[in-house]
Amino acid sequence: MKDLRSHFKFNKQERSGIFFLLLIIIILQVGYFAFRSFSMDVNKSSFSSDVEMQAKIDILKKKASQKDSIKIYPFNPNFITDYKGYTLGLSIEEIDRLHAFRSKNQYVNSPEEFQQVTQVSDSLLNSIALYFKFPEWTKKEKQYSVKSDQKPKPNQREVKLKDINTATAEDLKSIYGIGEKLSARIIKFRDRLGGFIVDEQLNDVYGLEKEVVQRVFERFKIINPPQIEKININTASVEMLTKLIYLQKDVAINIVRYRDSQGSIKSFEELSKIDNFPAEKIENIALYLSL
Repeated sequence: MKDLRSHFKFNKQERSGIFFLLLIIIILQVGYFAFRSFSMDVNKSSFSSDVEMQAKIDILKKKASQKDSIKIYPFNPNFITDYKGYTLGLSIEEIDRLHAFRSKNQYVNSPEEFQQVTQVSDSLLNSIALYFKFPEWTKKEKQYSVKSDQKPKPNQREVKLKDINTATAEDLKSIYGIGEKLSARIIKFRDRLGGFIVDEQLNDVYGLEKEVVQRVFERFKIINPPQIEKININTASVEMLTKLIYLQKDVAINIVRYRDSQGSIKSFEELSKIDNFPAEKIENIALYLSL
């Protein structure tokens, strides 16, 4: 036992050395665990930041894809701008052929004529011809053209068409499918327009079915279209634009904001880029606007 005790007897310097050795070991252990805990927190924070950043990137990609997908509305192919032609897939040469044809004050009145002028491929024509919207008179010309020697039948009476811009509510109620509410709605819409300019505007009356519209024009037509003072879209105020029945106030505000950001609006096709703009009615709206 005496020999064993001798191994645990230390002088003052030896005890100090052992104390400092233990202190260093404890400090190293504490430092190791602190560094390990800090590294885990950094990695966790970095991973969280990566997740948030990826979520933002996904949102931006989604918005970009939605912006790039352009919705096509019915349009008259005679008035295709360079931008419109580009979005439809036409080459520069094909667009130039159409513009050269139009510069002679000539019009295409069918998809076949459009292809003859522009020389687009059959596949492209089939994809865009569904959206072609030609004036109503081109259809009537083909439908009602008769030979000069053809005579009406003896029992066939010639119906004298009345002017729809002077028709009363009672006149309109004589059409099958139009009652008191619809006749009043047509009169109100006509008055806000200042009178119908083209037949297609009757389709813009809420609740009026296409079959009923066709029956209306079997009895009425536009004999005296009104004289419209067009609104300059590049100088008009929000209040002036909202006077047009087709434009709500929020759309008028968006038009002015877009115009101010771009400097000016160079074509009516640009209006389809504006938020909430009723692009499907752009041809009727353009009747009341100037650039």
